[in-house]
Amino acid sequence: MGIEYRLQVFEGPLDLLLHLIEKNKVDIYDIPIVEITEQYLEYVEQMQENDMDVMSEFLVMAATLIQIKSKMLLPKEVTEEEEEDDPRAELVRRLLEYKMYKYAALELKDMELDASHNFYKKPTIPKEVAAYKEEIDPADLVDGMTLNMLNDIFKSIMRKQVDKIDPIRSKFGTIEKEEINIEDRMVQVREEVRGLKGISFRTLLESQPTRMNIIITFMSVLELMKIGAITIRQEEIFGEIVIDSLDEIEIQE
Repeated sequence: MGIEYRLQVFEGPLDLLLHLIEKNKVDIYDIPIVEITEQYLEYVEQMQENDMDVMSEFLVMAATLIQIKSKMLLPKEVTEEEEEDDPRAELVRRLLEYKMYKYAALELKDMELDASHNFYKKPTIPKEVAAYKEEIDPADLVDGMTLNMLNDIFKSIMRKQVDKIDPIRSKFGTIEKEEINIEDRMVQVREEVRGLKGISFRTLLESQPTRMNIIITFMSVLELMKIGAITIRQEEIFGEIVIDSLDEIEIQE
């Protein structure tokens, strides 16, 4: 059976073999070695290759095919305890490995072609965004303070609340908790400290009747600091944390 495309260029002997297998529509695990070898040799005879290094690769594969062909034509001596070794096994393994890399290369080439059609805009920042500056820097509001300090005060207040619980009377019945949210408590705290300087953070928390009120008040203070309604300070290390209202300062300005 002759070869239709004798002048087709292949990347190597495995590429040629894979082409012959696909052209003849045969199972790669059951290669008709005699027929494929004949077609392979016909193609090599027609090759006009100037690069002898490349030509030598095709000749080596031709010798390998002839060797496999001869082994398959010789009588086989197989005992009952031994299994017959297929002379084509190594060739099939090499073909499968080559086929995997070849198709992977084609996929990468298609991805490269698709990517070449994409255009990307360089990252830019609008002037309004670049020129924006926060009116109040949160770092300035808590200058010298740390969350650990605030947390220590919060924990100490919570411990005091636990100590206030009467172990006997607390079991008399269910006490309904007053519902309060952060937004409402922020308004209340802001009104309590408005125009004042030097209100104790600890005192503000200790004046709360329930554990939930303490938590909401604590979170409200943090939110008010964030929006620049209040500021906190500490005169000395481990000293009392004091809350100052910024509302009066804004009015004076």
